[in-house]
Amino acid sequence: MNTAQHRFAAEQYGARARDYVTSAVHSSGGDLDQIEAALRGRGEARVLDLGCGGGHVSYRAAPHVAQVVACDVTPGMLEAVAATAAERGLSNIVTQQAPAERLPFADAAFDVVLCRFTTHHWQDMEAGLRETRRVLKPGQGALFVDTVAPASPVLDSHLQAVELLRDASHVRNYAVAEWVGALSRAGFALEGITLRRLRMEFPSWTARTRTPPAHAEAIRSLLRGAPPSVQEHFAIGADGSFDIEAATFTLRAA
Repeated sequence: MNTAQHRFAAEQYGARARDYVTSAVHSSGGDLDQIEAALRGRGEARVLDLGCGGGHVSYRAAPHVAQVVACDVTPGMLEAVAATAAERGLSNIVTQQAPAERLPFADAAFDVVLCRFTTHHWQDMEAGLRETRRVLKPGQGALFVDTVAPASPVLDSHLQAVELLRDASHVRNYAVAEWVGALSRAGFALEGITLRRLRMEFPSWTARTRTPPAHAEAIRSLLRGAPPSVQEHFAIGADGSFDIEAATFTLRAA
């Protein structure tokens, strides 16, 4: 299932790989601390970092486990992760190119699956979740982290619009309720949800995806003209910076 959408996403992110390795937003955060804490004492575990991007989950996980498989649809990202892992002496990180919807691993191949800030790019979220459950050992844990959409249709529409203008490979930010339903259908038991607010600094947020100037100005115009309820919810600043909510879903393979 390496579709035109997968190829488009890979092309979009291949040239940006080093930007995501060095991104301050992606390389730190309470969600990464939560992931690392969950892995302590799992020295024999084989871990899948699904949609690894710049590899920040892999770098945090590697010192605590036996092996990390960093998997992504973008070859350039995997090359950057492999190079960075070598620079840091993390010899237990290996890479694998694949879309989430068709993973080239055996059933029950992993003790832990970690997935951070990538599901909103998947062509088929539910297919990816089913594949994740397939490759995870029964009774074992997973952590999914992603930006989430507000339940309000007005707020949701504005978020999806600015995300798509910023990055043409964006598919959808899902609401927490959509996540909960999809995870249950895929065979996961939900153990907890942690919500965090992230500040998107407009200059670096658009520079990281190399957003065309015309699109960046369209985003600024949309944010400036947003109704008060939208401006307040996202805490839109004069420079176009705004807040977005992210959720960490702590799961068990049912």
